[in-house]
Amino acid sequence: MGDGEMYELYIGNKNYSSWSLRPWVLMKELDIPFKETLVPFTSARREEYLKFSPSGKVPTLDDHGTIVWDSLAITEYLAERYGRVWPLDPEARAFARSAAAEMHSGFSALRNACTMNCGVRVELKEKSPALLDDIARITALWEEGIRRFGGPFLAGKRFTAADAFYCPVAFRAQTYSILSEGIVGEYVQRLLSLPAMQDWYKAALAETWRWPSSDDDAKNAGKITADYRAA
Repeated sequence: MGDGEMYELYIGNKNYSSWSLRPWVLMKELDIPFKETLVPFTSARREEYLKFSPSGKVPTLDDHGTIVWDSLAITEYLAERYGRVWPLDPEARAFARSAAAEMHSGFSALRNACTMNCGVRVELKEKSPALLDDIARITALWEEGIRRFGGPFLAGKRFTAADAFYCPVAFRAQTYSILSEGIVGEYVQRLLSLPAMQDWYKAALAETWRWPSSDDDAKNAGKITADYRAA
């Protein structure tokens, strides 16, 4: 892109939208310039979202009329223009792409039991076998990546798309007190301390919009022990 040109990234509520976080944090951490357009979740959100997204969902990237939807598609679109989106080393790049794809298509038990809700803290009433399996798999994947490629990030020294895809898991870990020990706990804190993640979290807490179904999911998961969101 030439000087002065900028992408437009459409996202949903920062407190809830894990899918929006992925390209947002990637672009922020890699200093890829973009304009953020936040369209809050409402009962009529599909009608609103269809105005800029063929799928009626977020995130959606608008590159001067070229529309890219879905977080993984946006990532690959950016990777064609910015070499630092994925690791340069072929082995690390293969691992990073596989890890991101696994997050993109899997871990349904984690998604369902621990929906993203940045501003609250929940004491889980139970951890189903399926949830425990997802936690165990994420633990093994993170430990393998950090040990194999030397850390501190999932596929080496630099933050890449692989890390961006697990940033929503870091917020879930904070909300539900999971993935908190050893190497994985340190990795969660590393992601949470990123400047872009701190900016996202601050904005999420300041939001006054509420999405009742997501709040109900958090309540159904266990006991709400804290709510740091603006009234």
